[in-house]
Amino acid sequence: MQDIVVDPGVHNRAAWDKYVQEGNEWTRPVSAEDVERARMGDWSIVLIGRECVDRSWLPRDLTGKDVLCLASGGGQQGPILAAAGARVTVFDNSPRQLGQDQMVAARDGLELRTVLGDMRDLSTFGNAAFDVVFHPVSNVFIPDLAPVWRECFRVLRPGGTLLAGFLNPDVYLFDHETLDERGELVVVHKLPYSDVTQYSAEERATKFGADAPLEYSHALTDQIGGQLAAGFVLTGFAEAPHQSNASAQYMSNYFATLAVKPG
Repeated sequence: MQDIVVDPGVHNRAAWDKYVQEGNEWTRPVSAEDVERARMGDWSIVLIGRECVDRSWLPRDLTGKDVLCLASGGGQQGPILAAAGARVTVFDNSPRQLGQDQMVAARDGLELRTVLGDMRDLSTFGNAAFDVVFHPVSNVFIPDLAPVWRECFRVLRPGGTLLAGFLNPDVYLFDHETLDERGELVVVHKLPYSDVTQYSAEERATKFGADAPLEYSHALTDQIGGQLAAGFVLTGFAEAPHQSNASAQYMSNYFATLAVKPG
């Protein structure tokens, strides 16, 4: 079924740049009021779906903590964490997503660094550069996870934490159109799933739109087992329904893990 070789990094960079232009939910920056509340200690950020992350998963005091918001552009989590006192670096594959963070930083006087790149390659950062890596649901847009977990482990300091959100792979079992149009769960795909292997370019254009991001399912062995293989110790787990997918009434669509790099 696979057509010509597609570079997911190149394709998804253009796709997310377009999403910014279209005002996709995950590209809309936080307000100046949100930033001001964060400066006063009243803040929340999302890791999976629309669920606020458990504050106990983050350092009690973020002041001076080095935080990497990994594949987390869009002007949402990064500015809030910066306003709460962290030294934030936002790393993302989409220039326009990073532009949203830059806009909020300029608007609200925040110190915030943005870096363009692929989440599988963090070579621009030295070893043990961060106290926290915040990685919301985004590794669905790459075919291989092991490099992500290895790089997260490398750039974290001993005792540092990784907060990772990801999709339940079972979401990809179901027919996309039937689910969206009638709310029915019709199993049509085998796992692991990928847009590239399941459909030709023409079929993808018809079903999702030619410019839609490419998505890849990942087994829990690769999500959770991959973190363990990289050296992490898992200390927290959470799940949440999808914010709009009809399958949410039957299953948890999102999982999140809290992992520690041993000191």
